[in-house]
Amino acid sequence: MPRFLKFSLWAGFAFLYAPIVVLIVYSFNASRRGSVWGGFSTHWYGELFKDEQILEAAWVSLKVGVYSATGAVILGVLASLSLVRFGKFRGRSLFSGLVSAPLVMPEVITGISLLLLFISLEQLIGWPAGRGLLTITIAHITFGTAFVIVVVQPRLATKDQSLEEASRDLGAGPVSTFFLVTLPVVAPAIISAWLLAFILSFDDLVIASFTAGPGSTTLPMLIFSKVKIAVSPDVNALATLIILGVAIMLIFALLLRRTDTNNS
Repeated sequence: MPRFLKFSLWAGFAFLYAPIVVLIVYSFNASRRGSVWGGFSTHWYGELFKDEQILEAAWVSLKVGVYSATGAVILGVLASLSLVRFGKFRGRSLFSGLVSAPLVMPEVITGISLLLLFISLEQLIGWPAGRGLLTITIAHITFGTAFVIVVVQPRLATKDQSLEEASRDLGAGPVSTFFLVTLPVVAPAIISAWLLAFILSFDDLVIASFTAGPGSTTLPMLIFSKVKIAVSPDVNALATLIILGVAIMLIFALLLRRTDTNNS
């Protein structure tokens, strides 16, 4: 590899990951000031698990992530099946555009529109009664479904149709064929899509800020409120643990995608 390409490669890696490395190093800072090095210590990791506010916010984000990722996968798989199996149908272009719109829609616009929708529904039918965990979950399902379709639809389109045809010839019904043949084949893509939707939900700040209510503060919202005052060492420790968890999930998703590619 030419020297210029090597330099460009390492410069790009440094630009992307040097801030993360600095954050991880400062999570082991003994000083109470998060931006001033005071020696090596793991003290703030212990203090992190004693902070009930952070633990509660993490639990809210975890629940929202699991619920919204599951809902997004269900809707995304159904939408992908419609786009792949039904061919050209009336309104296909409109339907495809609508399910892909959250990919390019600014999160501020999505958050404001969902907020106005929830307020209007509450005034008309009394549901949802206020904003909280339910409204955040519905909002995250809205934009998570589009990402699920991006992952699942290509796998369904490239899947060997002869397996399903053989299943139908042997007497299996459409539902049995889907659960016994189609679903296992596209399972790696579905799991990868679920992990992606979960990470996007867990990381979201803008949409959650518009759709959250009292008692439903997510972890990104809490971290943002803390950072606006000062960067505390426990936030660095929390961010390091999140980076570790996300890295493990991404590695698992990449392994699944590689296995899926090799099998196909």
